[in-house]
Amino acid sequence: MEASVTFTPRRRGAVRFRAATLARTDPFGLVRALARVEAPASLLVLPRRYRLPPLALPGSRRYQPGGITLASSVGDSEEFVSLREYRPGDPLRHIHWRSWARVGKPIVKEFQDEFFVRHGLVLDTFQAAAADARFEEAVSVASSFAASLETQESLLDLMFVGPEAYCFTAGHGVAHADRMLEILAGVQPCRARPFAALHGLVVERHAALSGCIAVLLAWDDDRRRLVSTLRALGVPTLVLLVAEPNEPRPPDPDVHRVEVGRVAEGLARL
Repeated sequence: MEASVTFTPRRRGAVRFRAATLARTDPFGLVRALARVEAPASLLVLPRRYRLPPLALPGSRRYQPGGITLASSVGDSEEFVSLREYRPGDPLRHIHWRSWARVGKPIVKEFQDEFFVRHGLVLDTFQAAAADARFEEAVSVASSFAASLETQESLLDLMFVGPEAYCFTAGHGVAHADRMLEILAGVQPCRARPFAALHGLVVERHAALSGCIAVLLAWDDDRRRLVSTLRALGVPTLVLLVAEPNEPRPPDPDVHRVEVGRVAEGLARL
């Protein structure tokens, strides 16, 4: 006997199933027998996404020390190109010992640095407990940009703060955009750390960023300071403010306001 059951998730994130209870009524409708079937399983519900208009994201190619390999690491990782003879000043860690032993003179590994487009996607996770709808819309806006990565020849660094400060990179063969959506499916509001943690995370990586997309939950001194700092450092920044319908518009004309419940309309005007 087989039974098919469908359901519609009401929230993003992990859904875990433990068992199913089947009910069967006898032909006379007098007795209902119940049977519990153990069926452990899990499902990851991705965030809602909105259609984005064609966008020319801000910024141009930036120098990436160590090439594309650096995109998935924290330290100085480099992309191997070829072998060549040793030159005074070459680091000892670049010596290729097997080649030295074969040819009888120092041989070093040569690496390539590259220029390519790399954007930062900054998600503001700092909010009051009562603003759940606003936070969910902010996650959806960030997910909409992450999902559009497949059509753009660039890297995307997702940066947000939870229990720790996180930076995840996708695009250009480093990781698939679906992985970034899975990460966003589990993002929760941050109430234990200050906004300065996000400020430091973003500014620390500014030199490699061609541009930045900031999805913010408010427009206060901390958020203004972050955007002003990025612009002062030469990082073009697209600012999206997720706001309630009754909130006033920010005085900065470069801040794009999207209203809770009308996010699709707001994004269509970008």
